Amino acid sequence: MTLRSILAINMLPPDEKVSIYRRFIPQTLLDSYSIPDDFRDDLGRNLLILHCEYGSGDVKLTLRHEADAKDPLLYAHLTDTPFNQIHVLLYVINDPNSPRFDVDRMPNGTPTQFGTSGRNIQAEISAMDAGLAPGQIRRGVRLLRQSIEAFESFISSLEHHLYFVEPLYYHNAIVFERYGFTYQQGRNLMERIHHGFQPDGGLTTLLNGSSPFRKPWMQPSIRGRSWAIHDGVLSEPYSNVTMYKRVGENAEISTFPDGLW
Repeated sequence: MTLRSILAINMLPPDEKVSIYRRFIPQTLLDSYSIPDDFRDDLGRNLLILHCEYGSGDVKLTLRHEADAKDPLLYAHLTDTPFNQIHVLLYVINDPNSPRFDVDRMPNGTPTQFGTSGRNIQAEISAMDAGLAPGQIRRGVRLLRQSIEAFESFISSLEHHLYFVEPLYYHNAIVFERYGFTYQQGRNLMERIHHGFQPDGGLTTLLNGSSPFRKPWMQPSIRGRSWAIHDGVLSEPYSNVTMYKRVGENAEISTFPDGLW
């Protein structure tokens, strides 16, 4: 029987679920951090945690390079859509050896929920100064191309021809564009943003130094624009943007031509 959904995979025994979900982990990532095929360290501790309950159309995968590592090497959250497509809600790869910036928590330890319930401003400034984009607690490992290839292999094994992603921040959407994604919804917003950041645009005039996240250098910068948007320069939340990609195809969409990182 062909498995075509997260729900169907989650009906399987645990070992079978692991063997299927591991398909979207880039092999290069496993090799780089010497993660064994059984995902157990020398002490037998599990490096891979799956939350994929029987009867659920949802899976959360957490992979650590060391069992006691503070942050995951890879975290992924996938779900079935009402139309039996695969939707990637979150897919993050961290460099565990890079400096950590506590943008995900307030100084008292309260989670920021990606900046929606609070912002650790000093941590965000430090992360921005270190070259990170909004939402990044550590530097990435620059394996997006390999991650997409692995994910498309996983998607193809389910006999799907496209999949959806949820860009949480402006810079995510621009990067996805460059890897062949297009928009189910939100393209008009992205084009309005680009228009606003033109030299005579209304958003550019707000890059006036009124906050650390609203500086003139951000206008031609992907991550700079993203920080300004995260800081509220749009006067509305960055939301309702959903993208998709057809397996093996490049949509050749660009709402920020020649944007610099």
